[in-house]
Amino acid sequence: MSEKKHIKTYNSDDVDVTYDIKRCIHAAECVKRLGDVFDTSKRPWIQPENAPADDLSNTIEHCPTGALHYNRNDGKPNEATPDNTTMKIVADGPIYLRGDLQIVDEDGNEILQDTRIALCRCGASNHKPFCDNSHLSAEFKATDKLAENTHNASSLDGADQLTITPTKDGPVHIEGNFTLTSTDGETQYTGTDAWLCRCGASGNKPFCDGSHHGVNFKSE
Repeated sequence: MSEKKHIKTYNSDDVDVTYDIKRCIHAAECVKRLGDVFDTSKRPWIQPENAPADDLSNTIEHCPTGALHYNRNDGKPNEATPDNTTMKIVADGPIYLRGDLQIVDEDGNEILQDTRIALCRCGASNHKPFCDNSHLSAEFKATDKLAENTHNASSLDGADQLTITPTKDGPVHIEGNFTLTSTDGETQYTGTDAWLCRCGASGNKPFCDGSHHGVNFKSE
């Protein structure tokens, strides 16, 4: 186990797997794709020695939240950073981000560097800015489509790395090239700078419209 008690490590000769309990929302991509390794009926539930390292690596890269990562011990490369940043809106759920992602605080200090993140947009997560499945108990409802009057910023002339800044008691500010899609992969919006709602109350989801002031949204 790592120094962070919520992150566990599972070792094999060819590949080591890390699992961040707090970032797992049970999307179950791992279980569906590679049950020989990821089996919740067994202890430990992750057994990396049960599959070829290539199959295991490919499966982990389908984890949308970044709860799972791997480190190759066999000389083969680890996960490559995607060339482009995509953000997929999940109906009634979070936003899945994939790319060269950096979360920073409002002073610019790095909190996390990753390739896969799930951002809360219901306002109820106890692990903000990450999704923790609280949208289920909160009965959060939101479409994966944009409002018809949304003006698309089609020019991608920002940085390749996406900088994600959660603001105190307010939205998430994202800066860098990104493409926003619906659940089915349909492109909805492309841009370089946006403010994303994370209070759950915006009338222009997934973008902020200032509603956090009216609902007294609080965040660390």
